Amino acid sequence: MSNQLKTGLLLGLLTALILLFGRLLGGQAGIMIAFVLAIAMNVGSYWFSDRIVLKMYKARQASSQEAPGLHRIVDELARKADIPKPKVYIIPQQTPNAFATGRSPGNGVVAVTEGILQLLSAEELKGVLAHELGHIRNRDILIQTVAATLAGVIMFVSSMVKWAAIFGLGGGDDEEGGNPILALVLAIVAPIAAMLIQMAISRSREYLADQSGAQLAGNPDSLASALEKLDAYSRKVPMKQGSPATAHMFIVNPFSGRNIGNLFSTHPPVEERIQRLRAMRG
Repeated sequence: MSNQLKTGLLLGLLTALILLFGRLLGGQAGIMIAFVLAIAMNVGSYWFSDRIVLKMYKARQASSQEAPGLHRIVDELARKADIPKPKVYIIPQQTPNAFATGRSPGNGVVAVTEGILQLLSAEELKGVLAHELGHIRNRDILIQTVAATLAGVIMFVSSMVKWAAIFGLGGGDDEEGGNPILALVLAIVAPIAAMLIQMAISRSREYLADQSGAQLAGNPDSLASALEKLDAYSRKVPMKQGSPATAHMFIVNPFSGRNIGNLFSTHPPVEERIQRLRAMRG
């Protein structure tokens, strides 16, 4: 199954959970309220997330004079990807990593740490930057925002259903009303399911960005080699500055030393990513 199709199916599952809650509530008013609140919460993140995360990691914009090699690679990859050249930022941290952000290809940003510039070869760095431009070309910030909005609706509506079940309110379309116990169980289980689906969407986008990056760089082995180095370093020396809430933006989890398992991870297992990349040889 392609990663694009998988993303569509997972978003469909989130939508189905919302419709199920709508039936349990016995009307659309609660769903509409939840949608308005979720959109309000996420629209700010969509428009300002790039500025927020760059400021959080104290990233500074690098000129072509300061980092000519970095700009040369980004310029070459942007032409191949047929997107405007993203702005280039450098993060003053030794932990090697990188991320991309921006609402659309027209305002994309690529940020790399000082550590990644010292650790990787030119070809490996090209593979990493190609992965990040893949995120920009695939509009992953938009997709993640849609997923977060749908998940936010489920979180809000589940709380409404839980209280309705406790006080015997709401119910389905049946004349004798809905099952309050079933509603309560769903109100507890659905937010967990929504979180897992949201993380699965993030993992599917990472696989897609790996595939896009390998095609743009023209050499899947360079990205595979970079992932090996980045993962090994991040496990030994995870980032101290920053928030785990931003982990999904990086090419490898910068806080992997604190990871609680693949099920709740925003990133696929690095070993599987490397295996898929090396299967693309030729």
